[in-house]
Amino acid sequence: MLYPTLTVLAASLLAACGGGSDGAGHIAFLPPANQPGASQPAGAGNTTFSGVLTASAFKPGSSTDPVIGAGYYAGATVCVDSNGNGRCDTGEPAAVTDANGKFSLSLSGASALIADIGTNARNTATNTNVATREVLRAMLDQVQEQGAAVVVSPLSSEVARLVEANSTSYAVEKQNLSTRLGVPVGSLLGDVNAASGAVQTALLNEANALNNRFAYATTKLDRGDKFPDALANPGGDPRLASMAGVTTATASVVDNRKPITFLQSQQAAFNVEGIPRYDNIFIVMLENKATMSILNSAYAPKINGYLKAGNQLVSYYATGNPSEPNYTALGGADDWGITDDSQWNCDATGANAVQDLPVPDNTQPGLAKSPLAATCTQAAAVNHNIVGKPNLFNAITSAGLTWRTYSESMNPGQDFRTDSVADAAVTAKDNVYAPGTLGGNTTAIGDATLTLPLPAGLYKTKHHPGMAYQNVRSAPEWKYSNRTMGGGQWDAMLKNSTDYAIPANYDYDQLGTDLASGNVGNLNFVVPDQCDDMHGISVKGAGGIGTASDCASVANNVSATAVSPIITRGDNYVDYTVKRIQASSLWQNPQKRVAIVLMFDEGSATSGFNSCCGWNVSNSTVANPIKQNADGTWSVDASINNYTKGNRGHGESIFGILTNQANAPKGVSDSDAYSHFSFVRTLQDMFQLADPAVDGTYMNRSKYTEAFIAQNIMNLSEYAGSADTHFDSVRPINHAFVLPAGYTQKQSGDVSTTAQVGPDANQLNVWSLKQ
Repeated sequence: MLYPTLTVLAASLLAACGGGSDGAGHIAFLPPANQPGASQPAGAGNTTFSGVLTASAFKPGSSTDPVIGAGYYAGATVCVDSNGNGRCDTGEPAAVTDANGKFSLSLSGASALIADIGTNARNTATNTNVATREVLRAMLDQVQEQGAAVVVSPLSSEVARLVEANSTSYAVEKQNLSTRLGVPVGSLLGDVNAASGAVQTALLNEANALNNRFAYATTKLDRGDKFPDALANPGGDPRLASMAGVTTATASVVDNRKPITFLQSQQAAFNVEGIPRYDNIFIVMLENKATMSILNSAYAPKINGYLKAGNQLVSYYATGNPSEPNYTALGGADDWGITDDSQWNCDATGANAVQDLPVPDNTQPGLAKSPLAATCTQAAAVNHNIVGKPNLFNAITSAGLTWRTYSESMNPGQDFRTDSVADAAVTAKDNVYAPGTLGGNTTAIGDATLTLPLPAGLYKTKHHPGMAYQNVRSAPEWKYSNRTMGGGQWDAMLKNSTDYAIPANYDYDQLGTDLASGNVGNLNFVVPDQCDDMHGISVKGAGGIGTASDCASVANNVSATAVSPIITRGDNYVDYTVKRIQASSLWQNPQKRVAIVLMFDEGSATSGFNSCCGWNVSNSTVANPIKQNADGTWSVDASINNYTKGNRGHGESIFGILTNQANAPKGVSDSDAYSHFSFVRTLQDMFQLADPAVDGTYMNRSKYTEAFIAQNIMNLSEYAGSADTHFDSVRPINHAFVLPAGYTQKQSGDVSTTAQVGPDANQLNVWSLKQ
């Protein structure tokens, strides 16, 4: 849909208006006295339209959900953008907002309006000047509807954007947005400063997220970005054609892009690198199974059903074995040389010393059974406490958004920074999956005659994507954002625990509580325990003897019969979890954009190459992280001890995507190669935490695109010998790259299918909200 028709004002009105500058270099028509907020002189047939320009601001430091303050923009220019270029130009009727965000325009009929918020404007929510220019707008329909009380806001801008994106109407998108936020439609486009309670909170949270997007859109417009983003360009990255040292097959895309327009910039800000904005994503983490162990397995019918019902990646790589480096990489796009499951304070010395004081060891009150040792050293001397490095958790919080980790089978009252411990007072019958029990599987797997005590290690800190990052554990929201998840074998008897003091009103299933209330995070890691995630542990029965329960740990990639109990158990738990999410009002609200990812931390890597998509190519011994200098250049960061041990790559595993969008494409298989780094980059795009034009905004190794590596090869010596720079580099999970006709897709020994030659049957984006 084209930009809403703007009323052309009479020549007499234009002649009557005096010109002035808004202080940001934009000429605006102002009242004769040049007084902010004053109306223009009324001519014959003119109507005065008044209103306010509302603002919001994230206030850091909350120990619970982010606090967003309400305010107005003072000193911003509101005008009729007659040429649709996203600026208040000379000759376009305008007024400047006063100290309370008020403006008044006298026009010959109603018109659509924009607010040109320059860096001279002040946000009264913080009483500081705006950091970067932003353009907001209000449609003609809204101006006509509100008349003398027009409210220009991020929400009014979003309604206008949605009308254009969906080719619908003002009334439709206003209702859709109010449904999405759960607020009365009459409150949606009102002054958020006058709202209260839950309605104001919902409006402010959305206004904050939208402000981030529209400010980014204006930045793209002002610097003349090409449309679409390079890594969202159909066919591949057009920048590569002019670069040396890149794979010939991937550097043949002609750049036919044009400078972005105002309207394109507003749409692109909600589809960064082709990744659409989602409200909530649930990442269900499973363990230690390669693609060939799960795909089409008779022991995992439910997971395979979800793969067929949704979309999937068929060439997705992990970082290595065992678990901890994979989870750390998912939290911040690097494993920092970690190649084991040691606790997070191991070899944390000097600049990397632990700042959690005191550490939650067994000398602390209430933690007599804590398994955490106050200090930890290893022969490899790899630091497990990552200090000062960017990660998804801090980035989400800094954007005024929310995160959660939901972990199953915690000891009631334990510290999230410690592994769970065995508790003989908590017992349960072996989980045989009889009809009517978890998952409803009718095949007996365990032994119903066994009564098993709660084993140690059901919850493991190595399975927390944020655990290694000091600035995550030190964040004000750490305790609040780490939560419990039910559905485990021993849940019903956890109330009998004697190992920790159980807090009053302890919630054993905060995931269930949060799904009922809607108070989940924007980013949610859902982490089953080691019995339900297919990892497996040995459960000790009477006399400390290990039992043959369905939780028993078994070697990976052994016979299907041997691994079937733990796979079936995990398959049922996945089904239980997915159905809980899908039954929630959150998922059932079609205006909410919600996704579930089903994935494994690692594959098996039994044969063939394993490095992919940002990992250390060919397991070289010359890898180093890099840092950006004050002048924008990059250099080697030698501060990470034994960094070359990590980021070695691992085998392929299942990655499935379900969405609640009825019109989204289904059954899409993307065969391009991706990794944990690709997923981190994708999440940064999904929540608009980075800028594709500024490599340094992408955290750690998620910035290692083919273009970035080529530009910085002198500092990235591990890529000097790359035989396929496309395969070895990071890209968002957007299905934009089209495999050339003669290109054979690489794969490891963790898949049994024949390597694909040429492109997929279609290039539909696996995250698409609509066909």
